[in-house]
Amino acid sequence: MKVEIWSDIACPFCYIGKRLFEKGLAQFPHKDQVEVVYRSFQLDPNADKDPEYDVYTLVADKYGVSRERSIQLHENLVQQAAAQGLTFNFEHAIPANSLDAHRLIHIAGMQGKRTEAAELLFKAYFTDSKHIGELDTLKSIAAEAGLNPDEVETMLAGDAFKAEVQAECNEAAALGANGVPFFVINRKYAVAGALESEVFLDVLNKSWEEEKPLIILDPSSTGGKAGICTDDACGIDGSAQQ
Repeated sequence: MKVEIWSDIACPFCYIGKRLFEKGLAQFPHKDQVEVVYRSFQLDPNADKDPEYDVYTLVADKYGVSRERSIQLHENLVQQAAAQGLTFNFEHAIPANSLDAHRLIHIAGMQGKRTEAAELLFKAYFTDSKHIGELDTLKSIAAEAGLNPDEVETMLAGDAFKAEVQAECNEAAALGANGVPFFVINRKYAVAGALESEVFLDVLNKSWEEEKPLIILDPSSTGGKAGICTDDACGIDGSAQQ
């Protein structure tokens, strides 16, 4: 089973949704047979790489509310995050462009470490108030994820993975996503938003039931004999008849 999760590093509900999904997945009996892939999505591709404003001002200007109202809204998010064991420090967060952070996730994916890179980036942004657009931050995260920081620096100096990030953003839109987090299970079911863990568990169970392999009954379990041909023999001598 494959679960693809479109998210943006600067999206608070993406980090909260990650934890809620993980809680649902932990209860899924077949969790070891689930492949989870974090996909790229940029809420604001035109965001400044080195912003001179904070998160409170950014949201206030974007939604036309007062700075005081913006702070209140973010306090609500802090409480929602805390309920999932997360610490959000918006007062020091740096709302930088997330393109290079997504590129880091892509190069991490070449070593099967997309999930690790995504988790470290979320923590860097929301908890540690790191600048996710700065090279030193990204190299440090790369090293923590077990990547070669020098290779990451070389990658970021060029245009590598920019097209891949954009392609995944376009793919999300084609699948019907108008926001993130956006969870796609086996390219059949989608969950939009940071919903309760029970929702994720239910859709995982439903998907599993629909794709699980056939259960082949052994003749002994039915009390009868089965007539069957194989590559080696065919029961034409009557021995397979009841």
